[in-house]
Amino acid sequence: MPTENAKSIGLLALAGLSSYQEKTGEEYMNDGQIDHFRRILAAWRDQLRKEVDRTVHHMQDEAANFPDPVDRAAQEEEFSLELRTRDRERKLIKKIEKTLKRIEEDDFGFCDSCGIEVGIKRLEARPTADMCIDCKTIAEIKEKQLQG
Repeated sequence: MPTENAKSIGLLALAGLSSYQEKTGEEYMNDGQIDHFRRILAAWRDQLRKEVDRTVHHMQDEAANFPDPVDRAAQEEEFSLELRTRDRERKLIKKIEKTLKRIEEDDFGFCDSCGIEVGIKRLEARPTADMCIDCKTIAEIKEKQLQG
């Protein structure tokens, strides 16, 4: 299973970018940084949409009515897993779209809870992050406590 850092590098490579190098005295979420994240998010969204199209074509091409119940069940299970994965990706596409909208509204890169900077490295690892690491950690602790 890939680590969060490997995923980040994967997203950067997908967008044809390298890790953003902050310059001394540079303003947070300036035009260069915004463009960097917009390109990452757009490339990620496009890649997910291609996967959805690939799944549709795969299911159309591979669909068969097997006479053997075991073969039919195996194919149905494969399709079920694939559809579940695509459903998660569909939700991720919506989250990416929401993040792109936040960029347009100049609300990207700042924590929804406390308003401080989320941070370039965190956003490269998780471009859809809307909380700083401290607020996210507290939210996860509260969620665990409520679940029992």
